[in-house]
Amino acid sequence: MRILFMGTPSFAVPILQALAKSFTIAAVVTQPDRPKGRGHGVQYSPVKECALALDLPIIQPEKIKDVSLEDFGADIFVVVAYGKILPVSVLNIPPLGCVNIHASLLPKYRGAAPMQWAMLNGDTITGVTIIYMDKGIDTGDMIYKKQLAIEATDRFSDLHDKMAALSCECIIYALGQIEAGVAAREQQNNEEATYAPMLKKEDGLIDWHSPTLRILNQVRALDPWPGTYSYFQGQTLKIWSALPETGGVGYEPGEVIKSDSALLVKTADGVLSVTEIQGQGGKRMGIADYLRGRSIPVGTLLGS
Repeated sequence: MRILFMGTPSFAVPILQALAKSFTIAAVVTQPDRPKGRGHGVQYSPVKECALALDLPIIQPEKIKDVSLEDFGADIFVVVAYGKILPVSVLNIPPLGCVNIHASLLPKYRGAAPMQWAMLNGDTITGVTIIYMDKGIDTGDMIYKKQLAIEATDRFSDLHDKMAALSCECIIYALGQIEAGVAAREQQNNEEATYAPMLKKEDGLIDWHSPTLRILNQVRALDPWPGTYSYFQGQTLKIWSALPETGGVGYEPGEVIKSDSALLVKTADGVLSVTEIQGQGGKRMGIADYLRGRSIPVGTLLGS
């Protein structure tokens, strides 16, 4: 089976590596190189870096319809986090169709950020779904899916890596089923669909009137981007890790209860103990180190 692989971020890298061991990769399609940083140096996508290491043909079109993908003779296209919507004209090219690896148990969390929204919502179960692609966004018929537990200690990086590993397992199985002509084809129930839109910077802003668990889920889910944050004296305070505490009776949400070797902040139903923080323009650091050289007075109201 000849595969044309389409992907861009680090999540797709182990999947490309796994496919290259089991199948023939006709070509790799990834996003064009982009300038990065103050010097505007060129940055390759993680998938391009991987394809170069594997000595695979690489295509980086600004518009996918401008490339003659038929010329690569692929039996099937495998797409994972490519970053662009494929037109029907492209979906119709490979004889075995286009399949997508989606990081949720569809039809739940269709969209760009399924792993983050699962964590934000406090889900304890997620998974990977392999689908045939159609003109909709993550609406195609399902071939195979498998569950994965979200542990209470997982941060986004942990879930990201576990889901990438599970995706490798799922796509290898699904492609074997397709190659054997026995793949399932199950329609999604659109009435059960939920959506996981692309994250915005504003999604990281803490509402101290929220329950402690909601804020902790936000901290876990939004590291490294956009990061969870509040404001102190008009400047951003990014909160990178925290623990729940009880108490706080008589204090307002967002009010600093303790600020010495620890930073305790009142929430809607308890207290958040901030353990790692970053001031505006500064570096991430443990809270004791941060407070050693800075003052956040008790009674301060953190907020927007």
